[in-house]
Amino acid sequence: MARSMWKGAISFGLVHIPVEMYAAVSDNGLDLNMLDRRDFSPIGFKRYNKNTGKDVSWDDIIKGYEYSDGEYVVLSDEDLRRANPEATQTIDILAFVNADQVPLLYYEQPYYLAPGKGGDKVYALLRETLREVGKIGIANVVIRVKQHLAALVCVGDTIVLNTLRYPDEIRPTDELKIPDEDSKAAQVTEKELQMAKALVEGMSEKWKPQQYHDTYREDIMALIKKKIAANQTKTITEPEPEEDKPAKSNVIDLVALLQASLGKKPAKAAADEDDDDDDPPPRKSRKPSDDDDDDAGDAPPPRARKSPARSTAHATAAKRTAATKSATKAAAKPAAKPAAKRATAAKSAAAKPAAEKAPARRRKAA
Repeated sequence: MARSMWKGAISFGLVHIPVEMYAAVSDNGLDLNMLDRRDFSPIGFKRYNKNTGKDVSWDDIIKGYEYSDGEYVVLSDEDLRRANPEATQTIDILAFVNADQVPLLYYEQPYYLAPGKGGDKVYALLRETLREVGKIGIANVVIRVKQHLAALVCVGDTIVLNTLRYPDEIRPTDELKIPDEDSKAAQVTEKELQMAKALVEGMSEKWKPQQYHDTYREDIMALIKKKIAANQTKTITEPEPEEDKPAKSNVIDLVALLQASLGKKPAKAAADEDDDDDDPPPRKSRKPSDDDDDDAGDAPPPRARKSPARSTAHATAAKRTAATKSATKAAAKPAAKPAAKRATAAKSAAAKPAAEKAPARRRKAA
């Protein structure tokens, strides 16, 4: 069973509710010990008398307030209690306010309040009252040696005391460079706002605290197990030298980032891709041969293009290319040597039977 850390009563009006206080949260952080890197021995801290240098046990330790240099006023636990018995034993409700009027910045540490002996009925009365009116109680409470401002909040069937920070404990934001609504650098367009709202709506879900956990701690524990399995328990991993990273531009395309977050492509890129879809893929150029001229009449007609105008342009370009080839061949024939003419004639004669057979093969394949 959990051990109570404070016993007293909730007081509002003439009503007193005996309660016990319990810690509501636990620290699950990694408990890392300090070691001497020379021999990996644990480092300890001694409680010692600064005058004699001798160790001091817990039983010999008391509290004191230094009122001048080297001079102390001894304060025992009984002294602290007698200073204000009512304050140290009472959660004194000062007022009831709407919960949304207290900013989250003021909330500090939660504690569970459970009814003490004979306090079940009045405890339930306060709990149901807080539920009905939808308010929280603002109270004073002394925990250990400090008085706290606190909020009494109904959470399920439990009354939770959450300590609050005092206004003078919260630092002002005057020194921070926070843009205001009228700042030119922070002007937000209606399009950006609508896209951001759509992103928030798309990521909205019911509060399920069970699905959140400390993944970083899990990663560290996995690394610890890995080092133990690899027998690297005393291996010190040194940091790697940092590589020079290219300088980043301060200009941010907020619309593109929002569109990417929404799973959409940026408008400009999408438009470019739509234009590219209408263009035919580039054709590989190859060196023309004499067989191409002979088989040109037997080639199957080209597939119809999506755009008639673009098909006409391609046909015109093809005719000009064919005319240019014919003119080039005609100009080159007179300059050819007789031996070259005979070689060309022999080549044409050898290729003619193959050309005559080609249409037959095509018809057979069709």
